[in-house]
Amino acid sequence: MMKKLSILFAFGVLSASASSALADSTDLADRVINGRYQAVLGDCAACHTKQGGQPFAGGEPLQTPFGALVPPNITPDKETGIGNWSEVDFIRMMKTGTGHNGIRLYPAMPYPAYSKMSDRDLSDMWAYLTTLQPVKNKVVANQLPFPLNIRLSMWGWNLLNFDPAPFVPDEKQTAEWNRGAYLVQGPGHCGTCHSPKSFLGADKDSQFLQGASLQGWYAPNITGDPHIGIGAWSEDEIVTYLRTGSTDKTIASDPMAEAIAQSTSQMKDADLKAIAVYLKSLSASSSDKPAPLKADDGRMVAGAAIYHDTCSACHGMDGKGAMPLFPALAGNSLVQQPSAETLAHVVLAGSQAVYTSSKQTTPAMPSFAWRLSDQQVSDVLTYVRNSWGNAAAPVSAGDVSNIRGSAQD
Repeated sequence: MMKKLSILFAFGVLSASASSALADSTDLADRVINGRYQAVLGDCAACHTKQGGQPFAGGEPLQTPFGALVPPNITPDKETGIGNWSEVDFIRMMKTGTGHNGIRLYPAMPYPAYSKMSDRDLSDMWAYLTTLQPVKNKVVANQLPFPLNIRLSMWGWNLLNFDPAPFVPDEKQTAEWNRGAYLVQGPGHCGTCHSPKSFLGADKDSQFLQGASLQGWYAPNITGDPHIGIGAWSEDEIVTYLRTGSTDKTIASDPMAEAIAQSTSQMKDADLKAIAVYLKSLSASSSDKPAPLKADDGRMVAGAAIYHDTCSACHGMDGKGAMPLFPALAGNSLVQQPSAETLAHVVLAGSQAVYTSSKQTTPAMPSFAWRLSDQQVSDVLTYVRNSWGNAAAPVSAGDVSNIRGSAQD
């Protein structure tokens, strides 16, 4: 009898241990799956994966106004990655900008936004990163000139510009709105690109998402402004744009195309909808729509002739385009931004639409740098920005020359 009881007891202990182990492994699998999704929300691969390189093993240089920074290797390699970090190190870095061994990060790594992420999401992201294949790839991240290369300077920067406050839901808003606010302000770090910067490189919170220059491109206003923002976009159009990279209004290019390919196209539909709900709720800026240039202005006359010969076959004489291949220019808020940096880039270097699983056709625009002078590009852009109901500041040949030079660097 005692022998049978012992066997039964042992069997019960083994069963309980097996059940506990199964539960632990299931919980870890769920954490890793959620962690991978958090990395998608945070667009980690876009910065930390060099074109043609191994995933997360170190990225392309980021050209900041202060110099070059290179996103580091975040695979679990012990020598060149984060293999010697602990979970506590990782969460502290994401929350405060202070990494392993007390090394201070530069805000090109958007920890001011990531600090709003929940500890659970960051813990799951860590669990996912530990499952990556370790890659030995030493990256010299800090390439700033003296004295900016002294990381201790970030102590003062944080003191002046960084409040590591967690995201706090607005009880007056819906759960969907709060989810969108969390994604935009936190892991999505939309303000890192779309908010104007102070002379120290900090986000101007009073102009949140009202447009900013970024590595020679212009991240447009994405508030409810009807002229230069997305006030005329529907929620469904915002979702479609984030999922596919295009709508009847526009096609994403370069930095935004990359963000769509690596991040938003892989997000859940509910999260895209939440982002759209939140963005549509943001108040428009107080800027007034300018008066368009008159049609008999010399720049408009010259630009009209160039547009007729070079652009009208695809975009139409009426500027209405022919989607899904050629976006409309008439009434296009992206065309009317305060800065024409992105437009000049596209004309000079051309553009290829982003490939996504839900929209696999990737129409392209050829480069016209070989054919059009700086003055001709400025004239045609001035014409486009002030025709068919559009109204925006004229573009100078000097502006185009600067863009041409930066594109060739």
